[in-house]
Amino acid sequence: MLGPLAENLLKSTRTIFRDLSGVLLLDKPQGISSNAALQKVRRLFLASKGGHTGSLDPLASGLLPICLGEATKFSSHLLGSDKGYSVRVRFGSETDTLDAEGVITRRCEVPEFSSEEIERALDSFRGEISQIPPMYSALKHQGKRLYDLARQGVDIERAARPVRIERLVLVSRGSGYLDLDVVCSKGTYIRSLAQDIGRHLHCAAHVELLRRTAVAHHEVGEALTLESLEQLDPERRLEVLLPIDALVRHFPRVQLDEEMTRLASHGHPVQISGLLPQGWVRIYGVSGFMGLGEVVSAGCVHPRRMARLMAESQHASTSFDQDPVSPLQ
Repeated sequence: MLGPLAENLLKSTRTIFRDLSGVLLLDKPQGISSNAALQKVRRLFLASKGGHTGSLDPLASGLLPICLGEATKFSSHLLGSDKGYSVRVRFGSETDTLDAEGVITRRCEVPEFSSEEIERALDSFRGEISQIPPMYSALKHQGKRLYDLARQGVDIERAARPVRIERLVLVSRGSGYLDLDVVCSKGTYIRSLAQDIGRHLHCAAHVELLRRTAVAHHEVGEALTLESLEQLDPERRLEVLLPIDALVRHFPRVQLDEEMTRLASHGHPVQISGLLPQGWVRIYGVSGFMGLGEVVSAGCVHPRRMARLMAESQHASTSFDQDPVSPLQ
């Protein structure tokens, strides 16, 4: 057993985490996992709870929204959103991971592609397509991650899934590679897209560089790097947190009066005047953002996912926008 002095010393060295809510737009560097980046951010903010909105491979850099505290309740609304990427497709080889970190499984000579051939190949992947997820992915088969099975040398047959490529544009080309700008739906694997483009051109290909440039309405230009975050003093770090409704600002805004605020805070539906489209809406009460509601019938808003705002996080839980009070913004 530890003596009183040792116990007091142990207590004094423990990190005290706190309830803290907000959103950090992180520019994740190459070489670390999304979870490792998340844990670094949590330690910098001493936040007791956190999550991210969609993993980036260690090879990839770019925008990784980090949700702290109550913001984690709303992270799924970015997980399901469109995402933007800059990708370099390298021709001449395929790998088991479909990127530059994998073991080469196939090599080929790289022909001189004409501009017309490249454009035809890209055009065949625009819009709604079917895509087979890679073995090196976080999808599960009988409770096991595919990448764990892949590392054991197991190859599982995967069904093709529908995805949507909103934008696929050639930015530049060089000796044996293409640089592409991609905007795609949830569930799209850029590594699979790169390999499929190569095969369409009768050539092996893999992802050499990958950077996420956008998630829904957020862009990587808004994000901070880990290095810049580490250089800020603790109070300044708090100032860079976005309020939690930054995650859902693409939904219509509903402003409640005092009585409606009371009803919604107890989970009761409220009747709003004006035309409301069916679907998700942001609910704001007299003190700011309350959470998300769903319009299920004409003018009737049902509270669905409500935030519990803590005193320590008020700086990061005020409204993302401060519009004048009105039934629907």
